[in-house]
Amino acid sequence: MLQIYNSLTNRKEPFVPIDSGRVRMYVCGMTVYDYCHVGHARVLVVFDTVVRYLRARGLDVNYVRNITDIDDKIIRRAVEQGIPVGELTSRFIAAMHEDAAALGVLPPDHEPRATLSIESILAMVGRLLERGHAYRAANGDVYYDVSRFADYGRLSGKRPEELRAGARVEVDEAKDDPLDFVLWKAAKPGEPSWESPWGPGRPGWHIECSAMSTDCLGAHFDIHGGGQDLQFPHHENEIAQSEAATGEPFVNLWMHNGFVRVDEEKMSKSLGNFFTLREVYAKFDPEVVRYFILASHYRSPLSYSEQNLDNARSALTRLYTALSDVAPGEADPEGEHERRFHAVMEDDFNTPEAMSVLFDLARELNRAKEQGESALAASLAATLIRLGGALGLLQRSPQAFLQGDATSLELGREAVEEMIAARARARRARNYAEADRIRDLLQVRGVVLEDGPQGTTWRRA
Repeated sequence: MLQIYNSLTNRKEPFVPIDSGRVRMYVCGMTVYDYCHVGHARVLVVFDTVVRYLRARGLDVNYVRNITDIDDKIIRRAVEQGIPVGELTSRFIAAMHEDAAALGVLPPDHEPRATLSIESILAMVGRLLERGHAYRAANGDVYYDVSRFADYGRLSGKRPEELRAGARVEVDEAKDDPLDFVLWKAAKPGEPSWESPWGPGRPGWHIECSAMSTDCLGAHFDIHGGGQDLQFPHHENEIAQSEAATGEPFVNLWMHNGFVRVDEEKMSKSLGNFFTLREVYAKFDPEVVRYFILASHYRSPLSYSEQNLDNARSALTRLYTALSDVAPGEADPEGEHERRFHAVMEDDFNTPEAMSVLFDLARELNRAKEQGESALAASLAATLIRLGGALGLLQRSPQAFLQGDATSLELGREAVEEMIAARARARRARNYAEADRIRDLLQVRGVVLEDGPQGTTWRRA
């Protein structure tokens, strides 16, 4: 049975969907005021892999990943650029979709946006006020009253009295308690706003996700995911306001992926140590980035460096090289590799161990090719592609990955093919010195030749 680590209980638990055969899952998505960086990529890839695997095991997954398209950072960035908020967010939503697609991330089933969910947000704030879990302050903001929720802090393990002891409240702040958080912000001059029973304003960040998740999935659903940095206060606040508003348990299982780190510090825009995906894609194939992310367990820290990306590229190249020169046949769904793969994936989505199964497959595939066992090679290739697909890997032709974008080579594809043909003629004429000269010249120019039973293939160095 699939075991998943639950951040709410701090242990692995058997995963049993609320409705048999169906999974309802919500993941906190991007705040769209800039390009996605590698930290965002980890969230996208990790939960895309979870969805892919659940579906590969026959479950019907309803996957929701939201977009935050209104908040303080977005408003400030739009003012800096002198453009409307909607123009800014539309640009970066499109960029996010492009970057995610390059990573092989499947679109979610639903992608609600905060600005298109105002009615649901207003309804939830209204219920919290009616039930005495919120209050309207003198400054016009509506706040959630944390003191009314007995279990506040159970996700993060933080005790309210300890949080209060370390909190600082500005003199002019209108909330009753340092831990109270804003549900509805009263409008400020020049900022986007919507009408509400409490006057014009805009939603607070936390209420957006509670409203969007329950609107799409119901008051009680299976899995809520996001980055580790969201566990407190964002997800803690989601639990408090959602359960207070609906009177039902909110989420059965919470999943949090670890940080991406650069020089032992968390990668983030605030620290200025982030790399946008577009910067990384200029040097590395996006599938290499996906492999790099999955090579570490999703709950562990992920150490970003170009050396680690180079290692990922070399590893992925070995897998694609094994698949070259063989036509896939029928996979063996009952075979030993399939059994081992599912055993490690069902242990809290252990992708590093799942990849070790892929490399065992690749070694057997290379051996079958060398020994001329074409039927076995075809079956192993199909199994490798099938299991790679559960991770979102190895779904391109080997040639497409290994040769990459030939337009960026010093030599064009046509020139490379002509030189390979010239080398073949030299070898047939037993002019091995000329054949070696051509091979070395190609290698200097970024092209590696590989000779096999089916002839010579090439890949980018």
